[in-house]
Amino acid sequence: MITMTEIARLTGVSQPTVSRVLNGNQAVNLEIRERVMACAKAHGYQPNVMAQSLAGSKTHLIGVILTDISNAFFADLVKYLEQEARKSGYSLILFNTNYDLSHEQEYLEVVQRYRVDGLIVVPVQERASEWKNRIQHLNIPTVVITRQAKGVDSVYVDHQEAGVQVGRHLYEEGYENYIFFGNTDDAKYCGFVRLLEERDSDFQEKLTIINTKDSKTIEKELKIHFEQHPEGTGIFAYNDRRALQMMGILNGMGIEVPGRAGLVGFDNTYMCEYLYPPLSSVSQPNEAMAVKAVELLLHKIEHPEDIHVEDWPMRAKLIPRESSLFRKKAAAD
Repeated sequence: MITMTEIARLTGVSQPTVSRVLNGNQAVNLEIRERVMACAKAHGYQPNVMAQSLAGSKTHLIGVILTDISNAFFADLVKYLEQEARKSGYSLILFNTNYDLSHEQEYLEVVQRYRVDGLIVVPVQERASEWKNRIQHLNIPTVVITRQAKGVDSVYVDHQEAGVQVGRHLYEEGYENYIFFGNTDDAKYCGFVRLLEERDSDFQEKLTIINTKDSKTIEKELKIHFEQHPEGTGIFAYNDRRALQMMGILNGMGIEVPGRAGLVGFDNTYMCEYLYPPLSSVSQPNEAMAVKAVELLLHKIEHPEDIHVEDWPMRAKLIPRESSLFRKKAAAD
């Protein structure tokens, strides 16, 4: 790969002049700039990003740390982050923690070594004081995405309001019992419960919580639930992957969806409309979240003196499909 010194020799100018041209200095004579740039392009010159960062220049790199890249939701989100960052000349370095705190710590150290200009992160535990301390000590502009982290710029969906939408939908469809399948620490569970408690004073007696991912254990808990609650049950799954798992188990148990069970997922990933029956799910504004996250991050990169913390909740939207439309099915029957 050609170096600045070789470009200087080929173009007949000094190496410092070549450096100024390649770093965007417009004060250099136009004819010399064009000559240097043409030579660099012809020989496939690539800047040494690490050397630039050590010299105090921007690397035009953004670190992105996610919890589970195998989830189609995050793959979709990264696509929009990359598209938006590219518009401003930035590239992404992607890391996957798999919800492992030790991996997250390792990757935070890696992005620091790479001297990225900014960081977009989905934290494993955004409420933990230890995590906040690590972010502060990084001294790298950071935006949290899909989660709300106090003291850090955050772009996220209002999960509690989304949970309210799901609770209202299942109640209005006529389901008399309920299952929440997933992590009850999330605000989507709080919104789900809040709405149904307002509508049904006996709601807690009709609710089953399943928080394991083990299919055999899930099946056992479902058998107990349906023995105790033979009427229609509305099920809210923490995300579409868990909803797909639930659908397969219900099918194996001979429990009709929709009918004896209605099912709603979360994330509205591409597979929802291709399942049988098509899966109702909560759609998050991935593109809008990505655009806002990159916008906030670039602002902080350009204005490091701005210490104001931005909090950007966005609204999700429930997309009803056949998997939860109990009333429609009952009318057809």
